[in-house]
Amino acid sequence: MKNKRRFGRFHRLLAAAGLCALACLGAGLVITRPVGCSNDDLTAPLEVMTEDSSEEEKVVYLTFDDGPSSTTEAVLDILKKEEVPATFFVIAAENNEKYLPLLERTAAEGHMIALHTCTHDYKAIYQSPSAYWQDIDALKEKLSAYVDPQELVWLRFPGGSTNTVSHKYGGSSIMKDLKAQATEKGYHYVDWNVCADDAIGGHPSAEKIYNNVIRDVGDKHRCIVLMHDTKATQNTAAALPDIIRWFKNAGYRFDTVDHLEREI
Repeated sequence: MKNKRRFGRFHRLLAAAGLCALACLGAGLVITRPVGCSNDDLTAPLEVMTEDSSEEEKVVYLTFDDGPSSTTEAVLDILKKEEVPATFFVIAAENNEKYLPLLERTAAEGHMIALHTCTHDYKAIYQSPSAYWQDIDALKEKLSAYVDPQELVWLRFPGGSTNTVSHKYGGSSIMKDLKAQATEKGYHYVDWNVCADDAIGGHPSAEKIYNNVIRDVGDKHRCIVLMHDTKATQNTAAALPDIIRWFKNAGYRFDTVDHLEREI
C-alpha cells in the first residue's frame, strides 16, 4: 500500500488471471444460469506464478466466493480443524442475508472477509461504474453489523477483473475503468489462478472438485484457489479436507490474500 509502484505491478499481474465470466454469468444467486469458472475462460496465466524457482516458498490462498450460506459453517468447521486460514469474498443477496451473522465467527477465527458485490447481478452492477460502486456501498452497509467497514479494502470482481461479459452491459471499457477507480479508492482486487470448477452446472462430485484443484496447481508456488461456499456447493466442503491435506503434504503454507502484496 505504501509502495504504490510495486502494488501497481501486483494489480497488473493479478488482473491477467481472471476471466471466468462465461461460465459465471449467473453467478448463482440472481440469474438462473450456473455459477462457476473454467480455465478455458482465463485470458492469461498469472504472471507471478510463472516466475517460480525451486527455492521459492510455496504458499496457497484458499478463497471462497458467493457466501455465506448454509454451507459456510461446514467450511469453517473444516478450516478450524485443519488450522488454516482462508479468504471469503462475500455477497448479501436476498437469499443469503440470514447467514450474514456467520461473518462474526469467520472473522473471530482469523479468516479474511472481502467484498464480492451485494447482488452479484451482472446486468445491474456492470451497467456503469457508478452502479458498481453503489452496489459495493450497499454491501458494506449490510456487512457493517459484523465487520468494520474500514477493513473491507479487498475485493473480487464477479467474473474476474478481465471478464468480458460486463461489456454487454457497460461497454468495452467498463472493467478498465473499474480497476482504475478501485485503485484510486484504495481498494485492492484479486483474481485466481487455480479453479475448483465447483459451481458449474451438474453439481460436480467432491472427488471431481479435488481433482480439478490439483490439476490446476501444476508447478505453481503461489496458488490462489477459487472455490464457492454456496448452498449449491456442498460438495466443496466435502472435498476441502483432502484439498487441504494435499497442499500440506506438498509443502505449502496457507495464508490470506491481504498478504500477497508483501510477498510479490
